[in-house]
Amino acid sequence: MTAPLTPHEPHDPAHDPSQVPPHGPVHRETADGAADGAADGPGLHVELRQAAAVAAVVSLAGVLLGLMWLWLAPRVPLISDGKAVYLKATEGEQAIGADGTFVLLAVGFGAVSAALVFWFLRRGGIPLVIGLALGSLLASVIGWRLGVWLGPSSDVAASARAAGRGVVFDAPLRLAAKGALLFWPLSAMAVHLGLTAAFGPRDPEPEEPHWAGSGPS
Repeated sequence: MTAPLTPHEPHDPAHDPSQVPPHGPVHRETADGAADGAADGPGLHVELRQAAAVAAVVSLAGVLLGLMWLWLAPRVPLISDGKAVYLKATEGEQAIGADGTFVLLAVGFGAVSAALVFWFLRRGGIPLVIGLALGSLLASVIGWRLGVWLGPSSDVAASARAAGRGVVFDAPLRLAAKGALLFWPLSAMAVHLGLTAAFGPRDPEPEEPHWAGSGPS
């Protein structure tokens, strides 16, 4: 007796080894032909390089802050009687005027630096924001120290002896409120966040799912 012949099974592509896709991730193409990963951003290593460049360039702007603070800050006049040094105008506001000038300049520099960073890069990102914040803080410190260094001598006794008795001379340029150093980074963060929220790239809207067999009633 012979075994019964089995009917020829239809070809199932799911069990065909030649139809199995190769192992590894499959890159889908977007509507414009670019891979999905290309829309996620330039990559972490590129973002880190950009953040380092932003921090370096912004910190160098602290030199301009120091020069402008030295130029615009009001001077505090002192006078010596040969034994002690006194304020020439005891009710003057020049001392707090130096702090106020630094704060106003720092806020302006923060807004301009944030606007320029957004203009050239047109996006946000944690590394970029951190680079902008660190560069702004370093710029404030550089501006403060440069203004003090280029300003009147911090040796008041030597300045009084050099000026002579009864001669008015300028007090050292000081930043009494060290919290003023934070105004540049705070201003930069606020402006950059606002620009990113208003003009930054938007995530694509998710497409509505299409159910099989559904259609207009």
